[in-house]
Amino acid sequence: MTSLPEDLPTAIGDEDRDAAVRRLQEAYADGYLSHEEMDGHLGQVLAATRRSELDAALSSLPAEKPGTIATIGAAGGRIKRSGAWQVPRTLKVASAYGRVRLDLSRAVIEHPVIDIELAVGTGRAKITVPHDAVVVLDELNTGWKDYRYQPPRRSSGPRGPEIRISGTMGFGRLTVRHARR
Repeated sequence: MTSLPEDLPTAIGDEDRDAAVRRLQEAYADGYLSHEEMDGHLGQVLAATRRSELDAALSSLPAEKPGTIATIGAAGGRIKRSGAWQVPRTLKVASAYGRVRLDLSRAVIEHPVIDIELAVGTGRAKITVPHDAVVVLDELNTGWKDYRYQPPRRSSGPRGPEIRISGTMGFGRLTVRHARR
């Protein structure tokens, strides 16, 4: 049996590349990159096949803030967050069966873009977002039932955070609603 040298380049997968793209998007949204720089870095990330190439494309970015990713999980029962809780940049929610209820209406949201990644097997999920939030559901896969969401009529006021909901809903329904003012 032959051993591999420790200095062989490490291959990357789609998950690594997706995380790098999210980091670039966050740096661009926070003003650390110009449009031209974003395009250049994005090209490097999408062409990268090794960890060293990916690291080189992200080397000029500021370090990721601690607490930008959090995971909430339960095999059964309820997952509930409400009140003045701190919302991380990326929130992963995993539930085999049970109910998920996330209320962001009074939560502390420090990031312009929030990613909520759902992995719900059986059960319902309800997410309440701030009244001025923009909700994106393009990457959500539903199994048994479609999600329920009705965007509010847009006013000319300031735009709130962008809430991107992705992942999978098995046998249950996701309901997203905007909080009242």
